[in-house]
Amino acid sequence: MSTDTTPTSGLAGSDFASDAHSATGLREAGRDYLTRLRGGDMGALPATLGLLTLVIGFSLASDTFLTELNIANLITQAGAICVLAMGLVFVLLLGDIDLSAGFTGATGAAVMALMIRDQGQGWPVAVLAGIAAGAVIGLVIGLLVAKLGIPSFVVTLAFFLGLQGALLRMIGEGGSVRVDDDVIRGISIDNVSVVGGWALAGGVVAVYAALSLLRHRHQVRQSLQHLPLSVVVVKIVGLAVVVLGLTAVLNANRSRNPNFPIEGIPWVLPLVGFLLIFWTYVLTRTTFGRHLYAVGGNREAARRAGIAVDRIRVQAFMIGSSMAAISGIIAASNAGKVSASSGGSNTLLYAVGAAVIGGTSLFGGRGKARDAVIGGLVIATITNGLGLLDQPSYINFVVTGSVLLLAAAVDAVSRRRRSAAGVG
Repeated sequence: MSTDTTPTSGLAGSDFASDAHSATGLREAGRDYLTRLRGGDMGALPATLGLLTLVIGFSLASDTFLTELNIANLITQAGAICVLAMGLVFVLLLGDIDLSAGFTGATGAAVMALMIRDQGQGWPVAVLAGIAAGAVIGLVIGLLVAKLGIPSFVVTLAFFLGLQGALLRMIGEGGSVRVDDDVIRGISIDNVSVVGGWALAGGVVAVYAALSLLRHRHQVRQSLQHLPLSVVVVKIVGLAVVVLGLTAVLNANRSRNPNFPIEGIPWVLPLVGFLLIFWTYVLTRTTFGRHLYAVGGNREAARRAGIAVDRIRVQAFMIGSSMAAISGIIAASNAGKVSASSGGSNTLLYAVGAAVIGGTSLFGGRGKARDAVIGGLVIATITNGLGLLDQPSYINFVVTGSVLLLAAAVDAVSRRRRSAAGVG
């Protein structure tokens, strides 16, 4: 008899949910997927369809939207938001919020920049210091929320204000710190070599295929629940088409000056891809991930099952703030500087919007790291496409706000349908 009392409520948003049933072929897998859709388990489907709609619409409206140069620009623009939103997913999974994430990222970037400029440290030490600063901020926030019971909205709002003061103290009002390190700047302005890009893309596909097939074989041998082999193969082929196709586009010369070729994958893309793979593994294949979904689904049930709820909450805030620091470093790489206004404006709103648009529930317990990337691409596509069409800035805010409201409505309706179907 199994002694695992970990609650399964809220696991539907993770890959653990697929352990509940094994289809025998593509047709049955398709029927199972449609059943889940009818039951309100829509996942990232609305965001994916929305992204495809935006891509098709902007490509028809602008001749330059699908050019190699603009696709590379779009990826670079989306990088920082995707990383910040990826960190916020961990906090949102608990039903909490982090309003300070934007300025946490700017603080981490400022620490990195000052370590390089004033302390003469190399980029590895400076980057680690910036990420550590973010982790410490997340630790303090997590302790205040978990141990003292202060609502995360209040704590992070206080840090939202306080960190702006910290930035002013470090950088000076109206001042900025230039980011001149070649490696840091290269995250946004340099590219992987063409050969290296193909090798990287081929390696990603090969590793994914090997791991997927080995996992399927292990599940079959152990008589565990598993996806049909045909579905596994379709997923491998789908990934290969996307990865290799995007690599082919980015490896083409996109320079407008024939004397200065620009080709290769922007370094920000493999960085975001690595973080996506790593955090997807953490959420879907570790005890921490299972406990995180359980706490987000039903905090009291998780506590009674023996899960260290406070520790999980503190760790989630630390991960979110560390990712915010990485996002701030990417943003500093793109801008070439860190200023007192870095992390402000719409940074946080776009990141929260990216996570929610991608399919992460504001009610907690449902979401994946991929949601942040899909949602970040949606927001970047809106900004990029409307910019190419020379639309006024207010249109961008109206469209992005409308998309966010629609995503929240889909989440609320899906939650109601899951509740009516008796699904946690």
